[in-house]
Amino acid sequence: MASVASLVIPDSAAIAHRRSEARIAWMLVLPAVVLLFLFVLLPVAAVVALGFTDFELGYGKFRFVGFENYAHLITDRTFRKSLWNTTVYTAIVAPVSILLGLGIAMLIESETAARSFFRTAYFLPVASLIVAMATVWQYMFHPTIGPVNALLALAGLPGPNWLGSSGTVLYSLSIIGVWQSAGFNMVLFLAGLTAIPRELYAAAEVDGARSSFDRFLLVTWPMLGPTTLFVITISITNAVKVFETVKTLTEGGPNKASEVLLFTIYQEGFVYLRVGYASAMTVVFLLILVVLMFLQYRILDRRVHYT
Repeated sequence: MASVASLVIPDSAAIAHRRSEARIAWMLVLPAVVLLFLFVLLPVAAVVALGFTDFELGYGKFRFVGFENYAHLITDRTFRKSLWNTTVYTAIVAPVSILLGLGIAMLIESETAARSFFRTAYFLPVASLIVAMATVWQYMFHPTIGPVNALLALAGLPGPNWLGSSGTVLYSLSIIGVWQSAGFNMVLFLAGLTAIPRELYAAAEVDGARSSFDRFLLVTWPMLGPTTLFVITISITNAVKVFETVKTLTEGGPNKASEVLLFTIYQEGFVYLRVGYASAMTVVFLLILVVLMFLQYRILDRRVHYT
Protein backbone atom coordinates (compact mmCIF):
# COMPACT_ATOMS: atom_id res chain seq x y z
CA MET A 1 0.00 0.00 0.00
CA ALA A 2 2.80 2.38 0.87
CA SER A 3 4.56 1.56 -2.38
CA VAL A 4 1.40 2.34 -4.37
CA ALA A 5 1.01 5.66 -2.55
CA SER A 6 4.65 6.47 -3.24
CA LEU A 7 3.99 5.97 -6.96
CA VAL A 8 0.78 8.02 -7.03
CA ILE A 9 2.15 11.03 -5.16
CA PRO A 10 5.05 11.75 -7.57
CA ASP A 11 2.68 11.38 -10.56
CA SER A 12 0.25 13.83 -9.00
CA ALA A 13 3.07 16.22 -8.26
CA ALA A 14 4.33 15.98 -11.85
CA ILE A 15 0.85 16.65 -13.23
CA ALA A 16 0.43 19.65 -10.93
CA HIS A 17 3.86 20.95 -12.00
CA ARG A 18 2.97 20.65 -15.69
CA ARG A 19 -0.32 22.45 -15.12
CA SER A 20 1.48 25.23 -13.29
CA GLU A 21 3.95 25.59 -16.15
CA ALA A 22 1.08 25.68 -18.65
CA ARG A 23 -0.66 28.46 -16.68
CA ILE A 24 2.55 30.48 -16.55
CA ALA A 25 3.09 29.97 -20.28
CA TRP A 26 -0.45 31.19 -21.06
CA MET A 27 0.04 34.22 -18.82
CA LEU A 28 3.23 35.12 -20.69
CA VAL A 29 1.68 34.68 -24.13
CA LEU A 30 -1.64 36.35 -23.23
CA PRO A 31 -0.55 39.96 -24.05
CA ALA A 32 0.61 38.88 -27.52
CA VAL A 33 -2.63 36.94 -28.10
CA VAL A 34 -4.75 39.94 -27.03
CA LEU A 35 -2.79 42.32 -29.29
CA LEU A 36 -3.02 39.87 -32.20
CA PHE A 37 -6.77 39.61 -31.74
CA LEU A 38 -7.34 43.37 -31.36
CA PHE A 39 -5.05 44.65 -34.11
CA VAL A 40 -5.02 41.79 -36.67
CA LEU A 41 -7.86 39.30 -36.40
CA LEU A 42 -10.61 41.73 -35.35
CA PRO A 43 -9.86 44.31 -38.10
CA VAL A 44 -9.70 41.56 -40.74
CA ALA A 45 -13.06 40.19 -39.55
CA ALA A 46 -14.52 43.71 -39.62
CA VAL A 47 -13.27 44.26 -43.20
CA VAL A 48 -14.74 40.94 -44.34
CA ALA A 49 -18.09 41.80 -42.71
CA LEU A 50 -18.20 45.33 -44.15
CA GLY A 51 -17.47 43.94 -47.61
CA PHE A 52 -21.00 42.50 -47.63
CA THR A 53 -22.63 45.87 -46.84
CA ASP A 54 -23.13 49.26 -48.53
CA PHE A 55 -21.70 51.15 -45.54
CA GLU A 56 -20.58 54.71 -46.25
CA LEU A 57 -18.87 57.05 -43.81
CA GLY A 58 -21.22 59.79 -42.63
CA TYR A 59 -24.37 57.73 -43.04
CA GLY A 60 -25.87 56.20 -39.93
CA LYS A 61 -27.62 53.32 -41.66
CA PHE A 62 -26.34 50.61 -43.96
CA ARG A 63 -27.76 47.39 -45.30
CA PHE A 64 -26.54 43.90 -46.13
CA VAL A 65 -25.98 43.57 -49.89
CA GLY A 66 -24.43 40.10 -50.07
CA PHE A 67 -22.01 39.66 -52.96
CA GLU A 68 -23.15 42.80 -54.74
CA ASN A 69 -19.86 44.60 -54.09
CA TYR A 70 -17.85 41.67 -55.42
CA ALA A 71 -20.07 41.42 -58.52
CA HIS A 72 -19.50 45.12 -59.14
CA LEU A 73 -15.72 44.61 -58.94
CA ILE A 74 -15.84 42.36 -62.00
CA THR A 75 -17.33 45.14 -64.15
CA ASP A 76 -15.43 48.02 -62.51
CA ARG A 77 -12.97 49.34 -65.11
CA THR A 78 -10.97 51.24 -62.50
CA PHE A 79 -10.49 48.10 -60.40
CA ARG A 80 -9.45 46.04 -63.42
CA LYS A 81 -7.05 48.76 -64.51
CA SER A 82 -5.48 49.03 -61.07
CA LEU A 83 -5.19 45.23 -60.87
CA TRP A 84 -3.40 45.16 -64.23
CA ASN A 85 -1.09 48.04 -63.24
CA THR A 86 -0.21 46.28 -59.99
CA THR A 87 0.57 43.08 -61.91
CA VAL A 88 2.85 44.88 -64.38
CA TYR A 89 4.58 46.81 -61.60
CA THR A 90 5.18 43.63 -59.58
CA ALA A 91 6.39 41.72 -62.64
CA ILE A 92 9.05 44.39 -63.20
CA VAL A 93 10.10 45.39 -59.70
CA ALA A 94 10.24 42.00 -57.96
CA PRO A 95 12.56 40.07 -60.33
CA VAL A 96 14.78 43.04 -61.19
CA SER A 97 15.28 44.05 -57.55
CA ILE A 98 16.02 40.41 -56.60
CA LEU A 99 18.63 39.94 -59.32
CA LEU A 100 20.13 43.36 -58.73
CA GLY A 101 20.26 42.79 -54.96
CA LEU A 102 22.00 39.43 -55.46
CA GLY A 103 24.51 40.92 -57.89
CA ILE A 104 25.34 43.84 -55.60
CA ALA A 105 25.65 41.50 -52.61
CA MET A 106 28.12 39.26 -54.43
CA LEU A 107 30.18 42.24 -55.56
CA ILE A 108 30.30 43.65 -52.03
CA GLU A 109 31.11 40.23 -50.57
CA SER A 110 34.13 39.97 -52.86
CA GLU A 111 35.28 43.47 -51.94
CA THR A 112 37.49 43.79 -48.86
CA ALA A 113 38.61 47.42 -48.77
CA ALA A 114 35.36 49.43 -48.87
CA ARG A 115 32.76 46.80 -47.99
CA SER A 116 31.14 48.85 -45.21
CA PHE A 117 30.93 51.96 -47.38
CA PHE A 118 29.19 50.21 -50.28
CA ARG A 119 26.87 48.31 -47.94
CA THR A 120 25.76 51.59 -46.37
CA ALA A 121 25.48 53.42 -49.69
CA TYR A 122 23.24 50.81 -51.28
CA PHE A 123 21.10 50.50 -48.15
CA LEU A 124 20.39 54.25 -47.93
CA PRO A 125 17.31 54.10 -50.24
CA VAL A 126 15.70 51.64 -47.82
CA ALA A 127 16.23 53.98 -44.88
CA SER A 128 15.09 57.05 -46.84
CA LEU A 129 11.49 58.21 -46.74
CA ILE A 130 10.04 57.94 -50.23
CA VAL A 131 7.86 60.99 -49.57
CA ALA A 132 10.99 63.02 -48.85
CA MET A 133 12.72 61.61 -51.94
CA ALA A 134 9.74 62.43 -54.17
CA THR A 135 11.11 65.89 -54.92
CA VAL A 136 14.40 64.40 -56.06
CA TRP A 137 12.69 61.91 -58.36
CA GLN A 138 10.38 64.59 -59.76
CA TYR A 139 13.47 66.63 -60.63
CA MET A 140 15.33 63.67 -62.14
CA PHE A 141 12.35 62.72 -64.34
CA HIS A 142 11.42 66.29 -65.24
CA PRO A 143 10.83 66.48 -69.01
CA THR A 144 12.83 69.71 -69.57
CA ILE A 145 15.35 70.23 -66.76
CA GLY A 146 15.73 66.66 -65.48
CA PRO A 147 19.17 65.01 -65.68
CA VAL A 148 17.71 61.80 -67.16
CA ASN A 149 16.44 63.56 -70.27
CA ALA A 150 19.61 65.65 -70.37
CA LEU A 151 21.69 62.45 -70.66
CA LEU A 152 19.37 61.14 -73.34
CA ALA A 153 19.74 64.43 -75.25
CA LEU A 154 23.55 64.04 -75.18
CA ALA A 155 23.08 60.67 -76.85
CA GLY A 156 20.75 62.18 -79.43
CA LEU A 157 17.65 60.48 -78.03
CA PRO A 158 14.34 62.27 -77.32
CA GLY A 159 13.40 62.30 -73.64
CA PRO A 160 9.79 61.46 -72.76
CA ASN A 161 7.63 63.00 -70.09
CA TRP A 162 8.39 60.21 -67.62
CA LEU A 163 5.78 60.91 -64.95
CA GLY A 164 3.32 62.79 -67.17
CA SER A 165 2.81 60.33 -69.99
CA SER A 166 0.50 57.30 -69.84
CA GLY A 167 3.03 55.20 -71.73
CA THR A 168 5.98 55.76 -69.39
CA VAL A 169 4.61 56.60 -65.93
CA LEU A 170 4.31 53.00 -64.73
CA TYR A 171 7.84 52.17 -65.88
CA SER A 172 9.14 55.30 -64.15
CA LEU A 173 7.51 54.21 -60.90
CA SER A 174 9.00 50.74 -61.43
CA ILE A 175 12.49 52.26 -61.64
CA ILE A 176 11.88 53.98 -58.32
CA GLY A 177 10.58 50.70 -56.86
CA VAL A 178 13.72 48.84 -57.93
CA TRP A 179 15.88 51.62 -56.48
CA GLN A 180 14.03 51.34 -53.19
CA SER A 181 14.00 47.52 -52.94
CA ALA A 182 17.40 46.46 -54.24
CA GLY A 183 19.28 47.64 -51.14
CA PHE A 184 17.05 45.68 -48.79
CA ASN A 185 17.45 42.54 -50.88
CA MET A 186 21.20 43.13 -50.94
CA VAL A 187 21.36 43.07 -47.13
CA LEU A 188 19.40 39.81 -46.99
CA PHE A 189 21.61 38.17 -49.60
CA LEU A 190 24.73 39.42 -47.79
CA ALA A 191 23.53 37.66 -44.65
CA GLY A 192 23.00 34.47 -46.64
CA LEU A 193 26.41 34.70 -48.32
CA THR A 194 28.14 35.25 -44.98
CA ALA A 195 26.55 32.07 -43.59
CA ILE A 196 27.98 29.85 -46.36
CA PRO A 197 31.00 27.87 -45.03
CA ARG A 198 34.20 28.76 -46.90
CA GLU A 199 35.22 25.09 -46.85
CA LEU A 200 32.50 24.31 -49.41
CA TYR A 201 34.19 26.54 -51.99
CA ALA A 202 37.53 24.86 -51.38
CA ALA A 203 35.91 21.43 -51.73
CA ALA A 204 34.17 22.48 -54.95
CA GLU A 205 37.47 23.74 -56.36
CA VAL A 206 39.11 20.41 -55.54
CA ASP A 207 36.24 18.61 -57.28
CA GLY A 208 36.90 20.56 -60.47
CA ALA A 209 34.88 23.78 -60.13
CA ARG A 210 37.65 26.13 -61.23
CA SER A 211 35.68 29.17 -62.39
CA SER A 212 33.68 31.52 -60.22
CA PHE A 213 30.55 30.72 -62.23
CA ASP A 214 30.92 26.99 -61.55
CA ARG A 215 31.36 27.63 -57.82
CA PHE A 216 28.29 29.87 -57.88
CA LEU A 217 26.15 27.13 -59.47
CA LEU A 218 27.48 24.32 -57.28
CA VAL A 219 27.77 26.07 -53.91
CA THR A 220 26.43 29.63 -53.68
CA TRP A 221 23.07 29.25 -55.40
CA PRO A 222 21.99 26.01 -53.63
CA MET A 223 23.11 27.31 -50.23
CA LEU A 224 21.23 30.58 -50.80
CA GLY A 225 17.95 28.66 -51.23
CA PRO A 226 16.28 29.66 -47.92
CA THR A 227 17.44 33.27 -48.28
CA THR A 228 16.22 33.42 -51.88
CA LEU A 229 12.80 32.06 -50.92
CA PHE A 230 12.46 34.70 -48.22
CA VAL A 231 13.66 37.48 -50.55
CA ILE A 232 11.19 36.44 -53.27
CA THR A 233 8.34 36.43 -50.76
CA ILE A 234 9.22 39.84 -49.33
CA SER A 235 9.88 41.40 -52.75
CA ILE A 236 6.57 40.29 -54.28
CA THR A 237 4.63 41.32 -51.17
CA ASN A 238 6.23 44.78 -51.08
CA ALA A 239 5.69 45.28 -54.82
CA VAL A 240 2.01 44.38 -54.60
CA LYS A 241 1.64 46.80 -51.68
CA VAL A 242 3.02 49.82 -53.57
CA PHE A 243 1.26 53.01 -52.53
CA GLU A 244 3.56 55.83 -51.39
CA THR A 245 5.18 56.55 -54.75
CA VAL A 246 1.85 56.56 -56.55
CA LYS A 247 0.19 58.82 -53.97
CA THR A 248 3.13 61.22 -53.80
CA LEU A 249 4.20 61.48 -57.44
CA THR A 250 1.26 60.74 -59.72
CA GLU A 251 -2.03 60.40 -57.78
CA GLY A 252 -2.83 57.47 -60.06
CA GLY A 253 -2.56 59.53 -63.24
CA PRO A 254 -2.33 60.40 -65.95
CA ASN A 255 -5.55 58.75 -67.10
CA LYS A 256 -5.30 56.12 -64.35
CA ALA A 257 -2.16 54.77 -66.02
CA SER A 258 -0.39 54.46 -62.65
CA GLU A 259 -3.36 53.63 -60.41
CA VAL A 260 -2.63 50.52 -58.33
CA LEU A 261 -4.76 48.40 -56.01
CA LEU A 262 -3.90 50.07 -52.71
CA PHE A 263 -4.41 53.53 -54.22
CA THR A 264 -7.83 52.48 -55.54
CA ILE A 265 -8.78 51.13 -52.12
CA TYR A 266 -7.61 54.39 -50.55
CA GLN A 267 -9.67 56.43 -53.01
CA GLU A 268 -12.83 54.41 -52.45
CA GLY A 269 -12.54 54.33 -48.66
CA PHE A 270 -11.12 57.74 -47.73
CA VAL A 271 -12.01 60.01 -50.65
CA TYR A 272 -15.38 58.69 -51.84
CA LEU A 273 -16.14 57.26 -48.35
CA ARG A 274 -17.58 54.03 -49.76
CA VAL A 275 -16.22 51.83 -47.00
CA GLY A 276 -18.25 48.75 -47.91
CA TYR A 277 -16.97 48.71 -51.48
CA ALA A 278 -13.41 49.48 -50.34
CA SER A 279 -13.64 46.59 -47.86
CA ALA A 280 -14.57 44.22 -50.67
CA MET A 281 -11.52 45.41 -52.60
CA THR A 282 -9.38 44.86 -49.53
CA VAL A 283 -10.63 41.28 -49.17
CA VAL A 284 -9.71 40.61 -52.81
CA PHE A 285 -6.31 42.21 -52.22
CA LEU A 286 -5.67 40.00 -49.18
CA LEU A 287 -6.75 36.90 -51.11
CA ILE A 288 -4.28 37.77 -53.86
CA LEU A 289 -1.47 38.02 -51.30
CA VAL A 290 -2.45 34.71 -49.69
CA VAL A 291 -2.57 32.92 -53.07
CA LEU A 292 0.82 34.35 -54.07
CA MET A 293 2.41 33.25 -50.80
CA PHE A 294 0.87 29.78 -51.10
CA LEU A 295 2.12 29.32 -54.66
CA GLN A 296 5.61 30.51 -53.76
CA TYR A 297 6.01 28.11 -50.87
CA ARG A 298 4.25 25.30 -52.73
CA ILE A 299 6.50 25.58 -55.78
CA LEU A 300 9.78 26.95 -54.46
CA ASP A 301 10.03 25.38 -51.01
CA ARG A 302 10.44 21.91 -52.52
CA ARG A 303 13.56 23.09 -54.34
CA VAL A 304 15.15 24.81 -51.37
CA HIS A 305 18.16 23.15 -49.74
CA TYR A 306 18.08 23.59 -45.96
CA THR A 307 21.26 22.95 -43.99
